[in-house]
Amino acid sequence: MVKQEKPSVAIFGGSFDPPHQGHRAIIEEAVRSLDVEKVLIIPAYLNPFKLSSLAPAALRLQWCHTLFDPIEKVEVSDYEIRKGKSITTSQTVKHFKQIYHVKYLIIGADNLTTLSSWHEFEWLNNEITWVVATREGSRLQTQMLKKWKILEVKTPISSSKIRDTKQLKDVDMQIRESVKKLLKGQQNMTMEQRIENIVTLLDEKKAEEIEVFNLDNADYIAKRVVIANSLNGKHTQALVDQLKNTLKPKGEIFLATDISDEWAVIDLGDILIHIMIPEYRQRYSLEAFLSELAAAQKNRD
Repeated sequence: MVKQEKPSVAIFGGSFDPPHQGHRAIIEEAVRSLDVEKVLIIPAYLNPFKLSSLAPAALRLQWCHTLFDPIEKVEVSDYEIRKGKSITTSQTVKHFKQIYHVKYLIIGADNLTTLSSWHEFEWLNNEITWVVATREGSRLQTQMLKKWKILEVKTPISSSKIRDTKQLKDVDMQIRESVKKLLKGQQNMTMEQRIENIVTLLDEKKAEEIEVFNLDNADYIAKRVVIANSLNGKHTQALVDQLKNTLKPKGEIFLATDISDEWAVIDLGDILIHIMIPEYRQRYSLEAFLSELAAAQKNRD
């Protein structure tokens, strides 16, 4: 039996916070010039060299689908986001090597200054060919790279500049509006103010036993979790509707909402809101789990 070769791919990872036309230009050039069957876009749950991101992981994944799905031979993967924690590039490459022949790793030219500090850099250097995306005329320090190619793109490549200066002209129109909401909401409100808005509204609408859990330093999918009791299923739905109607105009983005007769979960990215009838809350003791999680992290610190 003839052993079938794995499909060849190039990997392009990053925060994509937000993804913009510079990223798209890199991908389009990669598809055009690299001899691979597919380019994988892999948004990070959290960049190992960063403490936070503008947008929550689920929203950045959604943005990547919006911008990159229309490009032929491109696939957006939720591999790192599903892990729910910071993942090193070497771990991602090893994962996809089980499925593909990972031929290229695409990076921005700005990564060259820190590349040698990446986890298992020497292993990566031996395993793949680096593809360095740069603007025309840029001078590169590539002495450390064993195998490398250059992708020249003319579109500026800086998510941080777009966020800092609010120059959103290089962002896809659909993505632009949610970035504006994030910038507006996050600039105008601290985490404490956002939580206060949620708790105040729940209290005013007759929710009971409201608790807030601070998970800033815990290995969890959100920084804060709010738990509240509803009177019944109808009350749960009413509370969810009130939260949406009140918080959306203030800049909150509702990434997902899941509702049943007994409970509701609202995902705001860095805040999760659980609304439950008392019997359901008692049955699953979510607050006990969250309390233990916060206490364990505090003991490690």
